[in-house]
Amino acid sequence: MTLLMTVAVTSLRELTRRRAALFFVFFLPLVFFLARIDVPWQALRFLALGVGWAIATLALFSHVGARSLDHGLCVIGASPTALFFGRQLAIITTGLAMASVYFVLVAATQDVPRLPAVALLLITTVLVSAPLGALVSLVVPRELEGALALLSIMALQLLVDPSDAATKLLPLWSTRELSAYAIEPVGADSLYRGMTHFVIALTASVLIAWAASVLRLRPVRLEAPAAT
Repeated sequence: MTLLMTVAVTSLRELTRRRAALFFVFFLPLVFFLARIDVPWQALRFLALGVGWAIATLALFSHVGARSLDHGLCVIGASPTALFFGRQLAIITTGLAMASVYFVLVAATQDVPRLPAVALLLITTVLVSAPLGALVSLVVPRELEGALALLSIMALQLLVDPSDAATKLLPLWSTRELSAYAIEPVGADSLYRGMTHFVIALTASVLIAWAASVLRLRPVRLEAPAAT
C-alpha cells in the first residue's frame, strides 16, 4: 500500500510538470461540448467522449513515460501490481477533478432533467478511460501514435451507427445510454444498459491492462553460468 500511494503521488507530480499537455487535454472536452451546446443530448455525449479521450491520453503519457523507471523498480523488487494501480490512482484522481469542473459547467449552462445522471456519466467515463489508456500504451508504446489511436477510438464512438450491435464492443458505448437517461424522458432501462456495459468494459479493461503490465514488467531470471 505504501508503494502504491508513493507511485500515485509521484505520478501526479509528473503530470503537473507537463503543463502544456495538461492544458490541451483539459481544453479539448470543452471544445467538444461547445461544438454541440445547442443540442443538449449531443453536447453531453460529446463532452463525455472528450473527457474520455483526455483521461485515456493522460494515462497513456503516464505509463509510457514511466516504462524505463518501472523496469528498474521491478528489478530491485517493486511490485508490478502496485506500480500499475498507483499510476491508475493518480490518473483517476486527475480525471475526477476534471469531471467535477465539467459537471459544474453542465449544471450552469444546461437544463438537465436528471442532473445526478450527468455526474454518473462523467465518473464512469473517467473510470473506464484510465485503464483504456494504459492498455493502449502497452499496444502502441509511443505517445504520439498512442494519442492518435485513442482519438480514432473516440471518433469511432461518434461515427458508428448506434443501432448496430457491434457498437457495444466499443469501450465507451455506455455514454450513449447514460447521456440519454440524463437528458431524455426515457425509463430506467437506459440506466441499466449503460451501467451494465460500464461494469463489463471497466472489468475487461482493468484485467487486461493489469495482466499485460505485470507480464511486461516481470523480471527475467537469468540462469547461473555453468561451472568451468
